[in-house]
Amino acid sequence: MAGIGFELRKLLRRESYTGLIQAYGFAGIISAGPWVLSIVGVMLIGVMSLGAMDPPRQVTQFLVSVTYLMAASLILTGVLQLMFTRFVADRLFEKRHDVILPNLMGALTLTTVASGLLGSAVLALLFDQSLMYRLLMLASFVTLCNIWITVIFLSSMKDYLRILGIFFIGYAVTVTGALLLRPFGLEGLLMGFLWGHATLFFLMLALLLRHYPGERLVAFDFLQRRQVFYSLAATGFFYNLGLWADKFVFWFNPLTSEPVVGPLRASIIYDLPIFLAYLSIVPGMAVFLVRMETDFSEQYDAFYKAVREGDTLAHIEGVKNNMVYTVRQGIYEIFKVQGLTVALLFLSGPLILEAIGISPLYIHLFYVDVAAVGMQVVLLGILNVFFYLDKRHVVLALSLFFAATNITATLITQHLGPSFYGYGFAIAVSLTALLGLATLSHKLDRLEYETFMLQR
Repeated sequence: MAGIGFELRKLLRRESYTGLIQAYGFAGIISAGPWVLSIVGVMLIGVMSLGAMDPPRQVTQFLVSVTYLMAASLILTGVLQLMFTRFVADRLFEKRHDVILPNLMGALTLTTVASGLLGSAVLALLFDQSLMYRLLMLASFVTLCNIWITVIFLSSMKDYLRILGIFFIGYAVTVTGALLLRPFGLEGLLMGFLWGHATLFFLMLALLLRHYPGERLVAFDFLQRRQVFYSLAATGFFYNLGLWADKFVFWFNPLTSEPVVGPLRASIIYDLPIFLAYLSIVPGMAVFLVRMETDFSEQYDAFYKAVREGDTLAHIEGVKNNMVYTVRQGIYEIFKVQGLTVALLFLSGPLILEAIGISPLYIHLFYVDVAAVGMQVVLLGILNVFFYLDKRHVVLALSLFFAATNITATLITQHLGPSFYGYGFAIAVSLTALLGLATLSHKLDRLEYETFMLQR
């Protein structure tokens, strides 16, 4: 993420309110803008199609189909996302830009084949819907998987307004296409979804083709034994599984869900509040990105530069103390900003639900989900520091703990009854964040020792 880090530092060095606003604005756009656009785009299709579809159940079937596509594509590509990100970061550090594009094409080839085979098998064995529905689901699944691989590169580029424009165009095509094709029912909505995301993918790919040179068309260097970090593959899988685990538990419990289309089920009581709550992550994600990619990044570079150049122990300890202070301040600022966001949403929650036509009975679950999502931003900040310190196995352990705790706690809260719904996810993400904080404190205390031991 060096590209955005350099740009944010440049804006902050202006020491003006304009530079500060621009820095946090860019950070919010890059970190959460695409996610917000995707949620808003899909919800717009649902809201604007409610009175125009016959039968109206097709709108629910579309929304549920898209939700499963998002979940499945993120979990599947989680195996490759972090591993490929590390490969790209190492090549950028080595200034071997010419190998990046061929390996991106290789990663997209692998992703297309894997998602195509898996998607075809699932749709053929478990679905009895129309052939058009299954083909559109398969094409959308493959396209989404490729988008999650391509989006890895966007944070390394400085053309942020163009990136946001690409996402805006993609979701504008999604919404427009789906609304125009509403007369064709569920398949029409899915066709619009596919059009928009195919547009988004090819626009991103065109931008990357212009940005990175390449002498070969396809390469698979990222799969070479010495380039592969299996712990990162497992981390990506289990972290994404952990994010969706509580949703799957609610979806496949007959007491908290209902069948919608084929084997796909939805939980009316659980789904709406959690997806609305995710819109609250923008402030916390902006602070997370600014603090991690400016203050902490600079102190991190200073510490390891002092170690590599054989500086005095007193100077190394001083730089290390500055880095620890920066970490604490960064996490504190995430707590503070996201906490303020949570407080404002607690106060305005009833008005928000009323404005979008959701029953006030959802308010308690909405409050729990907003608090849980806030803790998730804190957890992301902690995991990011561990990635900087190259503590891959610590992140894997935390991701495993998160997934297992989310499944277990959600099952327990389901048994306790509706008044406890949402607490499973909240407990899982909070315990993981607290465990991460304790582990991070311990690792930072031993940083000099572990750093010099690794030099041997």
